[in-house]
Amino acid sequence: MAFDPKFIRNFSIVAHIDHGKSTLADQLLLQSGAITQREFREQLLDDMDLERERGITIKARAVAINYVLDGQNYELNLIDTPGHVDFHYEVSRSLAACEGAILLVDATQGVQAQTVANAYLAVAGNLAIVPVLNKIDMQAARPEEIKEEIMATLGIDPDEVLAISAKTGQGVPEVFRAVIDRVPPPQGDPKGPLRALIFDSKFDDYQGVVTYVRVVDGTLRRGQKIRLMAGDTEHEVTGLGRFRPREVACDELGVGQVGYVTANIKRLSDVRIGDTMTDVPRGAETALPGYQEPVQVVYCGLFPATHNEFEDLRTALQKLALNDSSFTFEPETSDALGFGFRCGFLGMLHMEIVQQRLERESNLSLVQTAPNVTYEIVTRRGETLHISNPTRIPDSGDIEEFREPVARVNFILPSDCIGSIMQLCEDRRGTYLKTEYLTPTRAILSYELPLAEMIYDLYDKLKSATRGYGTMDYELLGFRANDLVRLDVLVAGEKVDALSIVVHRDHAYRRGQRLVKKLKGEIDRHQFEVAIQAAIGSKIVARETIAALRKNVTAKCYGGDITRKRKLLEKQKEGKKRMKQVGNVEISQEAFLAVLDDSED
Repeated sequence: MAFDPKFIRNFSIVAHIDHGKSTLADQLLLQSGAITQREFREQLLDDMDLERERGITIKARAVAINYVLDGQNYELNLIDTPGHVDFHYEVSRSLAACEGAILLVDATQGVQAQTVANAYLAVAGNLAIVPVLNKIDMQAARPEEIKEEIMATLGIDPDEVLAISAKTGQGVPEVFRAVIDRVPPPQGDPKGPLRALIFDSKFDDYQGVVTYVRVVDGTLRRGQKIRLMAGDTEHEVTGLGRFRPREVACDELGVGQVGYVTANIKRLSDVRIGDTMTDVPRGAETALPGYQEPVQVVYCGLFPATHNEFEDLRTALQKLALNDSSFTFEPETSDALGFGFRCGFLGMLHMEIVQQRLERESNLSLVQTAPNVTYEIVTRRGETLHISNPTRIPDSGDIEEFREPVARVNFILPSDCIGSIMQLCEDRRGTYLKTEYLTPTRAILSYELPLAEMIYDLYDKLKSATRGYGTMDYELLGFRANDLVRLDVLVAGEKVDALSIVVHRDHAYRRGQRLVKKLKGEIDRHQFEVAIQAAIGSKIVARETIAALRKNVTAKCYGGDITRKRKLLEKQKEGKKRMKQVGNVEISQEAFLAVLDDSED
């Protein structure tokens, strides 16, 4: 029997990275009795090896909790979300399946960049916000000061803010009461046609595609015939269940309930995140709004280390895309690396996580090319091209306008670090917008920056310049025209397409000099001399030469006529000349990533 919707609450926990979301989720499970003290461990919902190693949440996780308040049994569906800016899309998907959100703020660090971004995301989705101040048991906690900061930044009444310690469990019962009192129950028609939102999925070798759904209208039952509205495919439900937090089978899911569905879906392409599931005899006429498509901002090539693994890589990418719909991939060919895929990601951390998941979960060995952003080019014929691979940029004579993506970046940082961050942004062609003071010692600094200048190491440089206290959040504004050129790299006279980058014309000579110097250190010496050149079109702007490995061919000559030694050296010289014409230069994975490093050393 389905649960009465008025006693169901669907909510997410959102916060900046490392503010204690997963710890609070663990404590909610423990205090509700969903897990025992013996089963309790840190980051219980983070079951991926990478999540536990890095101490961060990568995938949003849903769990159903039963909680008794004042004699009434409530069903609480909780979604624990990531905090890093690269996984912002996971948060937006989770919020679309909820009516409320716990906004968690660290009592030692205060309001941070992702706190503000996630609060605005919850407000835009008309969600009820439950503000919670975490880590009040720590010596460095400043609860009253941080409440004023929440008031100044987000306009939330300090009296509504709950003070808790997720680590010790202090104040957690008040969080349960606040969620039940402040978050509205789900609205839906239990007797109407079935409409269930697919908010996540994964591939199981035995069951096929497993979809995670939230029922909006109607009831979902085992054995029911269903239709996926986007792909217009029909299936029969073979299994239903809830997350408690392990998967527990059930016979039906009612309005507002969250669970998983198996329906013998064998083709990966049949399931789309954000699609609507409905029943076949009297299906819904209109689909649910679904999700806004994620915008990929970083692109790189992924190639198998051995050419016969291309199909394995394709299958691995398809399976992973089912579990993480925010990255894209399409086949591409490189003269240097053979057949592979051009993949799009939401950021550098997202790219790193996807590569590591592919290597671990599918046991693949990959070569990754230097990441780059998407550019917009208007040709002299009036066409507008979107280029995610520098090798596809047309000749400069055909380009009318070369546009690059620009982002608005908000830094939240100690006010004594403003000068160093402004210098960092100026060096990266940034445009200053404004400075706002949260408190006398903390400020929000806003800049407009080209996306290409910030994706690689701006976050690391920010942490160094602010002694770890600075945070950032960015949003894309669109494309702006600028004087950009493609910088090509030639190794032994051959253009290596995978090493091409786009730079501003004013910085091209400096970048070219640094790049060839870096590559000289990364490419191994060969039996012949190797020239590394950086070029814009046909103009060479920088060159370095890797000296040949030289065997001592005169070692066996003890004294004697000098002409014999000369003859041996000339013979060696001729051999190296022939080798240079036919020899291949081995380029390491580190060389492809050296393209990114623009530092002086």
